[in-house]
Amino acid sequence: MTLVRLSALAALALMVSACVTAPSPSEYRAPAPLKPVDAERLYSGRWLEVARLPMSITDGCVAGASNYTLVNETRVDVLDTCQVDTPDGREKAIGGRGEILDPGTNTRLRVRYVAGFVTWDYWILDRAEDYSWFISADPTFEKLFIYTREIPTDAELQALVRRSAELGYDVSKLEFPPAE
Repeated sequence: MTLVRLSALAALALMVSACVTAPSPSEYRAPAPLKPVDAERLYSGRWLEVARLPMSITDGCVAGASNYTLVNETRVDVLDTCQVDTPDGREKAIGGRGEILDPGTNTRLRVRYVAGFVTWDYWILDRAEDYSWFISADPTFEKLFIYTREIPTDAELQALVRRSAELGYDVSKLEFPPAE
């Protein structure tokens, strides 16, 4: 085997080992979703990310948003965007294909990003009756996101933070990136 092929195989192995994949059910620690979701109402349009637990992928991201397009009863196209450093900064975006894992209830979404190399599960833990907000998390209790359709008032945001605490999350670590 040539040195070039050996180097290419080593690089490929490193890339595959660095892939983020969905957790196994034995790793689930998050609370179960509380209410079924109307897929057409939740998985359509633009949602503003108003709070999140920190993670390296969102460092420097402000004015975050997730844009959903319901393709069919089990498929959702996802485009996550943010601006770098300021609401007027350069846009970062990553797209993915989502699969609703619990059709009918529609609270569990698996999204494959970056040509399938990154896969995350999102659970809709709670939502407003009028679909003006939702709280999303991964099943391992490590990621938490609060989304709204419009920029919330301080009182609305504090109510969503309290709701996240009631679900068992350490809200003292939440980040509140500047909105648009």
